[in-house]
Amino acid sequence: MSTQKTALIIGASRGLGLGLVKQLLQNGWDVTATVRDPSKADALKAVGSVHIEKLDIDDQQAVIALSQRLKDRTFDLLFVNAGVKGPANQEPGHATLAQVGQLFFTNAVAPINLAQRFVGQIREGSGVLAFMSSVLGSVTISDGSDLALYKASKAALNSMTNSFVTQLGDHTLTVLSLHPGWVKTDMGGENAQIDVDTSVRGLVDQVNAYTGKGGHHFIDYKGDTIAW
Repeated sequence: MSTQKTALIIGASRGLGLGLVKQLLQNGWDVTATVRDPSKADALKAVGSVHIEKLDIDDQQAVIALSQRLKDRTFDLLFVNAGVKGPANQEPGHATLAQVGQLFFTNAVAPINLAQRFVGQIREGSGVLAFMSSVLGSVTISDGSDLALYKASKAALNSMTNSFVTQLGDHTLTVLSLHPGWVKTDMGGENAQIDVDTSVRGLVDQVNAYTGKGGHHFIDYKGDTIAW
């Protein structure tokens, strides 16, 4: 009889994070999920047997507190989904220092800070650490000029992830920088190409496919490799 797999999903109140929780529960996983405000997490509470934790990923003390609450847990998957789109006008001349700082901290710095705190709880050998990246984070693909700041923040996340991977030492796990596709969410908009269910099925398929492979991979929800 196989042991039930365990997942920690960071940022799961709506959209792709909520979809990931639903998909993993359907697949028989034991899921812990974080939200910034549990009072606004009715959709997550409605999915059933998920362990809900409060977390603002930007708050270092909150990250430390969460790691203490979950210190006895081992996870087969840590999926850092939390992120923001940034200011509506992403022309550099229109962005304030506060807006850019918030965008880069939330999308690039905070995810790695959290990963550093939890990496020791990811199952040795077979564990997967996944970051919700974007094809827009590729510096070799010319696209998304209207989202220049968001694009740069995801490139920064990829770069920070690369640096993090080099510091893992003897700890063996698989690290995935995942592009979910252009998805119909609050961020992706109604004109997007695919729905949340299609995206998260693909994302979970990639987690399962790469389990135990090791290394750092930049891929999309269909498993296609993306140029850095």
